[in-house]
Amino acid sequence: MVQQANAPKRKKQQPKQKHIPQRTCIVCRQVRPKRELIRVVRTPAGHVELDPTGKKSGRGAYLCARRSCWEPALRKGKLEREFELTLLPEDRAPLDAYYESLPIEPAPPAPGAGAAKRGKKVAAPKQTAGKQAEER
Repeated sequence: MVQQANAPKRKKQQPKQKHIPQRTCIVCRQVRPKRELIRVVRTPAGHVELDPTGKKSGRGAYLCARRSCWEPALRKGKLEREFELTLLPEDRAPLDAYYESLPIEPAPPAPGAGAAKRGKKVAAPKQTAGKQAEER
């Protein structure tokens, strides 16, 4: 069979991008790839455990690998609210140990503090109409 000269050419198919599952941190509400977050699971027996594989059965919740997300989850009861239970001391111990293993985050700079160090002008606060009248 002879090919026709004006036959439509087939387009080369682009390779499909692999789907990356997304999850939300229960504290900061930031959506990230599932692999970047740490899964904590409430097992069917009612215990709370770390789930590094992400495959244990039970109700799961995800946290960023940052102290700023783990601190409210453990201290302010975000995990307890998410799982609708009270964390038992034997469940809390491994979670506290993981929290302690996380690196300490540097404190964020105060607003406007970095501009003066870089030699930029820092805008003075604007005066209201009432203050301008008082100065005259």
